Amino acid sequence: QVQLVESGGGLVQSGGSLRLSCVVFGSIFRTALMGWYRQAPGKQRELVARISSVGITNYGDSVKGRFTISRDNPKNTVYLQMDSLKPEDTALYYCNMVAFQNYWGQGTQVTVSS
Repeated sequence: QVQLVESGGGLVQSGGSLRLSCVVFGSIFRTALMGWYRQAPGKQRELVARISSVGITNYGDSVKGRFTISRDNPKNTVYLQMDSLKPEDTALYYCNMVAFQNYWGQGTQVTVSS
């Protein structure tokens, strides 16, 4: 059974940093497309960042230059380093894996105070 477990969310002041982690259990992580999405109250879920199995990345326009996605294949883990956080980054952040089908984590809350 595939399971994605996120951690690292929390409350931070505007301008601060957080690092999210997502550990994948029960699947072939190294060949999967990994991503982070977020959903704020009353809004649609949106792409934050993705990273391919060979390390090619792409980012949502609102986080370019502030967030960095990376992966550690031996640890089955994908990270999201978030710097220069803004109140509008407040959302529930979800880890996503595409490996023959779509898998989602349970989400980790990020709250940025002004």
